[in-house]
Amino acid sequence: MEMQVAVLGAGSWGTTVAHLSAHNVATTLYSRRDDVARAVNARHENPRYLPGYRLHESLRASSDLASVVSAADVLVMGVPSAGFRDTLRELRPSLRPWVPVVSLAKGLELSTRLRMTQVAEDELPGHPVGVLTGPNLAKEILAGDPAAAVVAFDDETISQRLQEVFSTDLFRVYINTDVLGCEIAGALKNVFALAAGMADGLGAGDNTRAAVITRGLAELTRLGVAMGGEPATFAGLAGMGDLLATCMSPQSRNRYVGEQLGRGRSLDEINAEMDQVAEGVKSVRIVVELAAEHDVYMPISQEVYSCVQGLRGVEDAYRDLIARVVTHE
Repeated sequence: MEMQVAVLGAGSWGTTVAHLSAHNVATTLYSRRDDVARAVNARHENPRYLPGYRLHESLRASSDLASVVSAADVLVMGVPSAGFRDTLRELRPSLRPWVPVVSLAKGLELSTRLRMTQVAEDELPGHPVGVLTGPNLAKEILAGDPAAAVVAFDDETISQRLQEVFSTDLFRVYINTDVLGCEIAGALKNVFALAAGMADGLGAGDNTRAAVITRGLAELTRLGVAMGGEPATFAGLAGMGDLLATCMSPQSRNRYVGEQLGRGRSLDEINAEMDQVAEGVKSVRIVVELAAEHDVYMPISQEVYSCVQGLRGVEDAYRDLIARVVTHE
């Protein structure tokens, strides 16, 4: 019997993962918007988030959540962290037992500080849960640029099978068993993308950007290891790779928000013009709390949190970072 993959969430990345999967197995993309589902089926395009980019011709879409989920042999969650738990609760009656669940979300639940795989384990007990993550900008992948990612499950057999589902000639998927490390890296890198964007907004150059990325990686690794992640994970695609792409690319939502803050705009003003979520804005409070809980020194994260909360200006935050006492790298 042929495998059926269901991808929930027709944002730019959910749509792109569905496009990749459709190269190998029957795939259905769930969209809350019926007009988006119709466009995918009729024109092989997502006009809301990816206009002008052609999707795989075998990809199907639907706005009927129950029918999409009930047919799934693999469930891919391309839903932002804020709506992750509610979506799982809604789909639970339709999901068959033991179906693997793959999270694409790079955030943490605000009310519980849980990772998305932990949320899925809460709501869908008995289902294997893992992540697909890495330096993956949707438009570049759809344009045919080579890219790579990591799929991580505790059970390597599941990772190996899903590696085949998501890999294409131009999209290379590696496997990992460090689910916690991969997931923490994906959530934390957004905070440092905000910091890199703030530097860009202030007019800083490549030296500053390189310093932010390098010291951001150090902070990310310290906290990730303290929470139980493997050091090698943070030097790989899920860690350094994703951090580089998110901090440097004009397509990065988190870098964009940071840049606009650096130019003096308010967070409310920036959010009002965006139609997708910049997860780092919500995650940074949790990151600072986790750093305190694990006694991990994270000055960049603390300064980003102060800026996002409106407690200080971006220029003052960078001045204080430079003025901190120097020590061993």
